[in-house]
Amino acid sequence: MTDHFSVKMTDLNFDKKRPPAENPLKIEDLSLRDGHQSLFATRGRTEDMIPVAERMDEIGFWAVEVWGGATFDTMHRFLNEDPWERIRTLKRYFKKTPFSMLLRGQNLVGYRNYADDVAKAFVERSAENGMDIFRTFDALNDYRNFETVVAAIKACGKHFQGCICYSMTEPRMGGDVYNLSYYLEKARALQDMGADTICIKDMAGLMAPYDAFELIKALKETVSVPIHLHSHFTSGMSPITHFKAVEAGVDIIDTCLSSYAYRTSHAAIEPMVMALIGTNRDTGFDLPALAEINNILEKDILPKYKHLLDDSKVSIIDINVLLHQTPGGMLSNLVNQLREMDALDKIHDVYEQLPKVRKDLGQIPLVTPTSQIVGIQTVNNVLFDDETEKYKMITSQVKDLCYGLYGKTPMPIDPELQKKALKGYERGETPFTGRPAAILSPELDKAREDLKDITTDIDDIILYALYPVTGKKFLMYKYGRENPPDDLKPRTLEEVRREQELIKKAKAGQLVEKKKAAAPEKSEYARSFNVFVEDEHFEVVVDEPDGPPMIYAVPQQTAPARQPAAAAQPQSPVRKTPPVQAPKALAPAPKSAPKAAPAASAAVTPGSAGAAKKSETKAPADSQGTPLKAPMPGMIVRIDKKVGDTVKQGEPVVTLEAMKMENALSAPVSGTILSINCNVGDSVAKNAVLCVIG
Repeated sequence: MTDHFSVKMTDLNFDKKRPPAENPLKIEDLSLRDGHQSLFATRGRTEDMIPVAERMDEIGFWAVEVWGGATFDTMHRFLNEDPWERIRTLKRYFKKTPFSMLLRGQNLVGYRNYADDVAKAFVERSAENGMDIFRTFDALNDYRNFETVVAAIKACGKHFQGCICYSMTEPRMGGDVYNLSYYLEKARALQDMGADTICIKDMAGLMAPYDAFELIKALKETVSVPIHLHSHFTSGMSPITHFKAVEAGVDIIDTCLSSYAYRTSHAAIEPMVMALIGTNRDTGFDLPALAEINNILEKDILPKYKHLLDDSKVSIIDINVLLHQTPGGMLSNLVNQLREMDALDKIHDVYEQLPKVRKDLGQIPLVTPTSQIVGIQTVNNVLFDDETEKYKMITSQVKDLCYGLYGKTPMPIDPELQKKALKGYERGETPFTGRPAAILSPELDKAREDLKDITTDIDDIILYALYPVTGKKFLMYKYGRENPPDDLKPRTLEEVRREQELIKKAKAGQLVEKKKAAAPEKSEYARSFNVFVEDEHFEVVVDEPDGPPMIYAVPQQTAPARQPAAAAQPQSPVRKTPPVQAPKALAPAPKSAPKAAPAASAAVTPGSAGAAKKSETKAPADSQGTPLKAPMPGMIVRIDKKVGDTVKQGEPVVTLEAMKMENALSAPVSGTILSINCNVGDSVAKNAVLCVIG
């Protein structure tokens, strides 16, 4: 009998060259960026991309996405890798396939709008290092945030792909905001800006198949540039959404290699290739070649990252995304944040509140950074709001959004929230309605000055300008000023195998090897005990090796007022044992000394940005002042005061970054700063005392 599972791909006649299709569907592969970003927190290392790079270059992809999005942040922060070096390294292996990156408009690869000088320099250096296609989006679909970067992309002679972030306020496309007219208007604007292609960016997998057909068909009739569809698998709809888009004439779609596909990632390429064979949209791709790439990934690469996969769910789809519309990567971040705060039981409250917060903030699309802005503000509301006050802790990014630093929201922001957020706002309490970056001062010169003793390399300067705290820490590692912690080092397959062997032994009860020794002789004091485990009974013999058992009389206790005195007299146990020794006098328990407030530096996690730093001042006892505590775990990004400064109640003292959003922590009382127990770059635990005010 034939073993069907042993049949090779080459036995199925896939090596026979197919005639080219009339209108082949073009594919962009996202495995080396969005694939590992979606599945294992962007932790894929450059060294693990090289083994498949040349093989991927032979497939015939329209482009491969290798950079942008969260990679720039994650590489320098968690992998101790230079983000610029990844482009240069991979370019040596991809000889034919264009490189694509995800550019967040004026946000670049960060979480706020940067000044024009930084934006222009970033695009120029990206192009010089080897980037070909700039997939450019704005979280609010406010294309004023494209002006600087698009001009730079065009000046470099590179491909500008303009994105429309897909969102909904109804179960299907329509309603007052995100309807067909909205998307067609945005497409016309992108074509007028000179877009070489237009991408519909469905970041949460919300697009239904028939909506895709209607939208793609209308776009093809409205604009002349090629249409590209990007739809995550999260809800499970993307494969059939792709098919309806293909029927409507879409030019390019995004997929991942099957090893990096599904869950919150994207649909797999292989089923699409197989389904289109022999049609006028046949990709022409070599299935055996794709299978060989996946074999390498499954055998030699993915075992290093399986510990990062979210295995808490059996299902590979999350239908709840159709209710809260939050991209899968953001959901996993929210879960981790709540877990660190011992509040994971509040996750359903967060899901319930998300649509309300989104509406208050102007029905903004949920994509980086607005998904983080809405998500973290929702967590803050769930954890800190009470019956007397809503939006009790407003993040700095929500304040910036209410001011207009991110751009124009699709619907007006709730006026009461906007007024509260802008009370005392540093730029003023009247919202700004112009192009956001127009009011931002140049930033590159200051970055050069800050780094003059470390580096003059422009790529390093841009990295620091984007991420001042973690960027400088990385540069200290890069130039040998500090030693990186062990947790930034890559995992090897050998380490993975050793871990798997330990797990195997643990499950078999062999983790601890016990030395066998001859059993001693039983003494005359050995005692037998009955032990019951559920319905089973065991008899256990206990023999104290240090002589006869010591039995103490129970000291007399004061009887409760309502009980007879006799009831309070405990009876000493009676046993057939040697004479009971007289008990020693019981000394009264010492009174606990006042505990010193824990210094924030003591809460630094090993290997964190602040692990090498020690606070110079120790926190006094709470009785000597009022502590300002961290309401959540995070990283200190700014300290506005120093010891001896006077502060007023409500005045910002420390800024804490949690989940990449900043929270300005205000003084709980008026007074003088007695001590500051943290440094910029420190990672602190929840309730760590950051400073004391007296």
